[in-house]
Amino acid sequence: MVTTNPRPLHALYSRLVPGAPLSSEDLAALGISADLAVYYARAGWLTRLARGVYAHPNHPLALQPSLALLQRRIPGLHVGGKSALDWYGLRQYVSQRPLLLLYGWTAARLPEWFCERFPAEYHRKRLFDEQPHSLLHVTPFEQLRGSPQVSTPERALLELISEVGVRQPLQEARELIESTYSLRADVLRELLQRCRSVKTVRLCLQLGREGSLPWARKLDPAQLPRGSDRPWVSRSADGLLVLKP
Repeated sequence: MVTTNPRPLHALYSRLVPGAPLSSEDLAALGISADLAVYYARAGWLTRLARGVYAHPNHPLALQPSLALLQRRIPGLHVGGKSALDWYGLRQYVSQRPLLLLYGWTAARLPEWFCERFPAEYHRKRLFDEQPHSLLHVTPFEQLRGSPQVSTPERALLELISEVGVRQPLQEARELIESTYSLRADVLRELLQRCRSVKTVRLCLQLGREGSLPWARKLDPAQLPRGSDRPWVSRSADGLLVLKP
């Protein structure tokens, strides 16, 4: 039998951020044991989302604090690629409910409670020479404390390009790149120099030159890892993609 104590519940409700899910560790820090959390859920004072994950029963979950919780559990998890570009306002089409693209360092599966509320895909991606605890040019969104980790526009562009021929249509990538004239060439250079994908490096340079973008003119191909002198060739739904060195 659980003995109820109003103090932990009062502490929980006074500190709970509306829309933020809580882990068992969060509850323990407020003096709420696992058994007491189960009791609160049965009494309707908490909503149980999954094992060890709870929420306020009267507040719908919000995306950003939900992502913040997932980032504590999945190494290197961040919003990237087309989704990150969209967050920064770099988009071609406005979707009513776009699919959220998440990347991380390890193989993982997004929990059902998250995907039911926020349609999303997760992919393990190691595009750069880096470590999961210090990802290159991944920062809290809008530099706000507690915000989810998001790729900068420069990194997001390369993540988008890396998906061409796999999950990303080439034509859409080309159209999105047309709006990236304000990207920082020095940041792109650092990322490209540490990029593990020859295809991504070559395609970035090619699309940048095709679009006559300012950042492309500032990149010296001789300083970037473009692989051998042979063309890179791949066949996909878009047809044959040939990238010269």
